[in-house]
Amino acid sequence: MTSTDLPASLLRTLPGTAYTDPRVFALEQEKIFEAMWFCAVRASELGAPGSFRTVQVGRESVLVTRSRDHRVRAFLNICRHRGARICTEESGEVKRAFQCPYHAWTYGLDGTLVAAPNLTGMPDVDRKAYGLVPVHVREWLGYVWVCLAAEPPSFEEDVVSAATERLGDPQAIGRYQADELAVGRRIRYDVRANWKLIVENFMECYHCATIHPELTEVLPEFADGYAAQYYVGHGAEFAAEAEGFTVDGGPGVDRIPGVSAEQDRRYYAITVKPQVFINLVPDHVIVLRMYPLAADHTLVECDWLFLRDVVDSGKDLTRSVELFHRVNVQDFDACERCQPAMDSRAYAAGGVLVPSEHHIRAFHEWVEGRLRR
Repeated sequence: MTSTDLPASLLRTLPGTAYTDPRVFALEQEKIFEAMWFCAVRASELGAPGSFRTVQVGRESVLVTRSRDHRVRAFLNICRHRGARICTEESGEVKRAFQCPYHAWTYGLDGTLVAAPNLTGMPDVDRKAYGLVPVHVREWLGYVWVCLAAEPPSFEEDVVSAATERLGDPQAIGRYQADELAVGRRIRYDVRANWKLIVENFMECYHCATIHPELTEVLPEFADGYAAQYYVGHGAEFAAEAEGFTVDGGPGVDRIPGVSAEQDRRYYAITVKPQVFINLVPDHVIVLRMYPLAADHTLVECDWLFLRDVVDSGKDLTRSVELFHRVNVQDFDACERCQPAMDSRAYAAGGVLVPSEHHIRAFHEWVEGRLRR
């Protein structure tokens, strides 16, 4: 059956190979993850000069650090001498410089080559030219975003505008003060599924009544199958009996002061392509970042952000965290259930999207367009 054979109420998804073919994934790494702004780390993880974290962005390991002038910087995590990986740890702190463990080429926190065995005998070696390869950096919502492209796209048009397009108001997301919040909990999920399956899942709620009983108790409109992202500016309203966005509908924690009356008792979801999901509720913000590792393997890192006073006070955040943790586990289990079938002859031409999922087709067209560049 071709796309033209479908009933008018159905749209075709991407073909199965889009979720399994290593060649497609390699192209996505090049054309999407290495060419766009990528949300890498929480800025607060880089507290002092010399603190660092390494992240996988497309095919590259990226070293994100804070330099002596307290600026956040990012570099390809590759020694300019013979290509050894400089930092093999995921995170840590150095005192003054990064040193390659192979031949001891040493780089300052600003990426400049500062020392190497016999370097004084090579006066023609330009220490800046042979420094670490820099990566473009921006900060937004308290996160460090990096871009590997030589000429990065507009951050405002590609990233910030995603929130404006979803919420319908350029000021709306700022009221949640995400850059001032503290990480109350972080959970990592090792998902054996293609990153696009995870995006598709997050964008729709046709599945919510089936696999999210706790979520639909708090957000009853989700049981009807229409996700909040389907409507510009719409936030799903809490159930009348729900006191907060918690696993049992009980009270949450202190509300974020900037949240407006219109935003109170509502849940908003935002997809920032290619790999970020932002969830907004009155007393906390949930940020999921995907790190696609293979065609069938995605690491997801989820942060629950609360007011700093709430985190510092030691308040029990379990009920607030547990609701979306269960949602994540349920969603990722569904994605892993789909992944093996992507190779099936029954899915060779793809699946279908029902009307409440039609907006996902725009995401598919966006992926196809990026890969044609």
